[in-house]
Amino acid sequence: MTSEDPTRAYAGFKGRIGRIHSTSTPAWPGRPTAPDGAPNVLVMLCDDLGYADLGCYGSEIDTPHLNRLADEGLRYTNFHVNPMCSPTRASLLTGLNPHLAGVATVCHSDPGFPGYSAAIRDDAVTMAEALRDGGWATLMVGKWHLCPDNSLSEAGPRTAWPCQRGFDRYYGFLDGFTNFHQPHRLYEDNHVVHVDDYPDDYYFTDDLTDRALSMVREVRSGHPTKPWLLYFAHGAVHAPLQARKVDMAKYRGRYDAGWDQVRDERFARQVQMGLVPADTVLPPRNSEPNYEARPWDELSTNEQATFARYQEVYAGMVDNIDQNFGRLRAELEAIGEWGNTVVVFTSDNGASREGRADGTTAYFRTLIGETRPNPLDSTEVDHKRLDLIGGPQTLAHYPQGWAMASGTPFRLYKINTHQGGHQVPLIVSRGPGLPDGGSFRCQYQHVTDVLPTVLELAGVDLPEERHGRPVPPPAGASFAPSLEDSAKPSTHPEQYY
Repeated sequence: MTSEDPTRAYAGFKGRIGRIHSTSTPAWPGRPTAPDGAPNVLVMLCDDLGYADLGCYGSEIDTPHLNRLADEGLRYTNFHVNPMCSPTRASLLTGLNPHLAGVATVCHSDPGFPGYSAAIRDDAVTMAEALRDGGWATLMVGKWHLCPDNSLSEAGPRTAWPCQRGFDRYYGFLDGFTNFHQPHRLYEDNHVVHVDDYPDDYYFTDDLTDRALSMVREVRSGHPTKPWLLYFAHGAVHAPLQARKVDMAKYRGRYDAGWDQVRDERFARQVQMGLVPADTVLPPRNSEPNYEARPWDELSTNEQATFARYQEVYAGMVDNIDQNFGRLRAELEAIGEWGNTVVVFTSDNGASREGRADGTTAYFRTLIGETRPNPLDSTEVDHKRLDLIGGPQTLAHYPQGWAMASGTPFRLYKINTHQGGHQVPLIVSRGPGLPDGGSFRCQYQHVTDVLPTVLELAGVDLPEERHGRPVPPPAGASFAPSLEDSAKPSTHPEQYY
């Protein structure tokens, strides 16, 4: 019997099967092995983080660890995503535009039309699948949001869950957002985590970092050189706005001047940094119906106090992301992993205006667009809850005036096709840094370019087939050449939103 005969049993066997053992030759399928020196890959995706929310992009929020990453690596000043959450996540992982990926809108239900299946199409290959086939361990923590709501229960099906899309390990939540003090439903690998009670000092971003470090240590304890992919998909700073008390306290009083002044100051820093050209004019305050940012000096005293508190919480959440990035980096340095790690840091879309004009302590009301008077949710009631904002008893969201400041210098917000909806920070670095570290790259690039770039840096080819079907080619193209040479042109000449 020969292995070349596909009609016989054991087709594809590379050894030889004789009549008896002594005339047979055993063979074992090889395990994929990454080349020597292959890099680790850390992709960190924030949720609803605006263009101007990091210190290295003009913010007053303390982000020293991410600023250091920017000083060592490169800041892309013309990087774009899809203006909604799930579509960006699908494009990031597959290199496909969202309609082709099957995720043209936020994943909840499947309306029965192509492009809107609420899950990545079966013949698309994810970053995790490509790197795992290349010999990488593949790890994920955080927000998935790439499967329909009717697939979230323990009854499944699990076909669209992270471990079925290439990840060896997973810890996080599968739907759109969760409580940061008391997450409503967490998953580990392929099962639901049952939690009776959370400690008083529990905070979700801290937990994700603990889990990520544990996963990396487990990989290294099992294999001394195997590279890993860590996809760290933050729940922050998506609503509900909730932060640790110490992080909120740090920003107490720092936003009393209001969003107009904060926006002006961020813009001035962006010009000083060179993020925007010196002759740029800051657009007028957003004024479109239902999208308007009210003039701060026209607000009542109670409104100003309440609205400033929302932003104190938001700033504390961003600060905590930075703290945990610093902790992650320090641990990776301590175990010798950082020096050979490619880092990609970005956001899934622009800042969110889901808190609408006045913000809220009851996020579900503004999220679903209720306009009827509600005596249980008003600025007067919110002001009475001032000391609860940011804690587990409220589901807060800031007013869209703060989202306008988050998106400085651009107009409008998440869901909009204006730049405030889809132009976001992108920091790329590797280990000790890049030759041109600390500089900017102004080439237009899109989130669909991330997969081709990561695969090029890893030296991995995209598989041609998945489950026996041809893999659709990425819409994006690698921008790896621009990492070494600022004069390289954009690799993405055309894009729709």
